Amino acid sequence: MAIVLTEEQIQLRDLVRDFMAGEVKPYISEFDEKGEFPLEIYRKSFELGFHCLDIPEGNGGIGLDNKTMCVILEEIGKVEPAMAITMLCTSLAMKCVLVGKNQEQIQRVADILMPGGFGAFCLTEPDSGSDAASLRTSVVKDGDDYVLNGSKCFSTNGGYADVYIVFATLDRKLGAKGICAFIVEKGTPGLSVGKHENKMGLRLSNTCDVIFQDVRVPAKNLLGKEGEGFKIAMEGLDEGRAYNGSIAVGICQGAVDACVRYAKERRTFGVPIIQHQAVGMMLADMEIYTEAARQLAYNAMSMADEGKKITKEAAICKCFCADAAMKVTTDAVQIMGGYGYSKEYPVEKLMRDAKIFQIFEGTNQIQRLVILKEMAR
Repeated sequence: MAIVLTEEQIQLRDLVRDFMAGEVKPYISEFDEKGEFPLEIYRKSFELGFHCLDIPEGNGGIGLDNKTMCVILEEIGKVEPAMAITMLCTSLAMKCVLVGKNQEQIQRVADILMPGGFGAFCLTEPDSGSDAASLRTSVVKDGDDYVLNGSKCFSTNGGYADVYIVFATLDRKLGAKGICAFIVEKGTPGLSVGKHENKMGLRLSNTCDVIFQDVRVPAKNLLGKEGEGFKIAMEGLDEGRAYNGSIAVGICQGAVDACVRYAKERRTFGVPIIQHQAVGMMLADMEIYTEAARQLAYNAMSMADEGKKITKEAAICKCFCADAAMKVTTDAVQIMGGYGYSKEYPVEKLMRDAKIFQIFEGTNQIQRLVILKEMAR
């Protein structure tokens, strides 16, 4: 499949590229070292509308199609994957509301996010990662309200979110069929934020525990119907996984670009190392993996834009792109040798950032099970 960008996509890509080069790249090392959330940088990105790219135009957003989102996320991921993940989690929260198809809820959440709000997707718990349907956070109907109790972990944007999409169970015995999804707004009594994770990579993103103690939410905040929460989560994650694939492609491309520059300048035995066959073969393989990953991401998102189900394609995309990012960045460190291992060069950070893509939003082992299940249908 040839990837031909429209003039609008090229303009958006270049806008993002300029912003990342001028407003983000100079400060990455400082924030990565400290593990701080660069709120002021995110606010600058909001001025350009980065936070509302896929909010429908009818609700005040930009309303980009999925393929264009791939273009943007890859470009951000080349420079700072944590920023792409931060934006993506807000998009994932919005996606779950869109899946619910309640126009009042869609507009309400859009109105929260449009001024520059963050969204959080609260599914994972300490005892329910890959087995998401076994979550323990409970919900009880009480008159016209629902009451939530429990805790979530590894919640991206959890410490800064203005709106949380929270998954809780009416009855654990019902498994996936007992799970409900809710909109919970910042400041709701009983909602609190726990520890922030001191992570190996994606250190410019906020990842923390979110705690719910007798959190009362009105019935109008229920997404879909009772028992449809798990379905909503999985539909949101289908596109989210393909988006993650695009960010992983950005990591690959960032590593390739850095290595090619280095290999042209670094000389051994009288010639640039790019002329050494051993190095050249590794660079060629890095390019192959990057391009193959890109094609998978664009294919999945093109299918989504056509309204097709992409459960299998999204799992393939997420799995391959994550593995590609890990391989490409590892090879990048190897090619650059001791310099690759040094924080003075970008590839060691890209390698640290890449690892989580094999883990979150469904480990690559879980993706293979999803693929197998779809094959068996």
